[in-house]
Amino acid sequence: MRYTMISLAALAAAVAATPAMAQDQTDPAPAVTISGSVAVVSDYKFRGISQTDGNFAVQGGITISHASGFYVSAWGSSIDDYVTVHGTAHQELDLIAGYKHAFDGGVTVDVGALYYVYPGTRPGFTGDKSASDFIEPYASVSYAIGPVTGKVTGNYAPKQKALAIDQGQTGLLKKEDNFYLAGDLSVAIPKTPIGLTAHLGHTWGPSWLSGPTDEYTDWGVGATFTYKSLTFGVNYVDTDTTFITPSSKDAAKGGILGSVSVAF
Repeated sequence: MRYTMISLAALAAAVAATPAMAQDQTDPAPAVTISGSVAVVSDYKFRGISQTDGNFAVQGGITISHASGFYVSAWGSSIDDYVTVHGTAHQELDLIAGYKHAFDGGVTVDVGALYYVYPGTRPGFTGDKSASDFIEPYASVSYAIGPVTGKVTGNYAPKQKALAIDQGQTGLLKKEDNFYLAGDLSVAIPKTPIGLTAHLGHTWGPSWLSGPTDEYTDWGVGATFTYKSLTFGVNYVDTDTTFITPSSKDAAKGGILGSVSVAF
């Protein structure tokens, strides 16, 4: 799932703004919980690269969690067709399975695997050598001190066809791998529905998603305002690379993004 700075800040702000309630000792916590959200964003940026050519996107997801720490999720977003080599995909679907455990002292560890699926893709001029779907294991460690939470995340996608730069056009289809390391900081302003975030990430290895650049850095800062189940966000995202889309736009260019989401 594409967890963003906005989602981290929204969660932190909601926790800070919600009055503490006594746990009813007669009602044990449910073994299985279901949560989800629906959002509209002014531009869907994945690691600093626009997936919608600078246009709006509709997104939504659902997560089923077990008291043991295991969880499964599904998350989707509208995308532009240049995201896949076939030029036929207009949706992205992320399927996730993982395990999360919170230790005493504010440390939380989260490990799992994310499978990116692009429904509707089909071989085009590249024949059956090209590919779009791929898998990416991940691991993160977060540490919370009061209203401040820091998190370090590593995502490694092993060598796969979907990350190949040539996608069969040269007949070589050299498989590529990719590693992404990111740090996120979120701060919930006490007794307010406002959250602040900062993000820094670095990508190693070229891939179809990020272009032929061997490596690049993305960063951003943001703020959220939560009202009941609604969260409004504003975010500035930028990179030190260039990614020119078929419409001649630079998908890696910095810009201000807005979002509105509802949680359930």
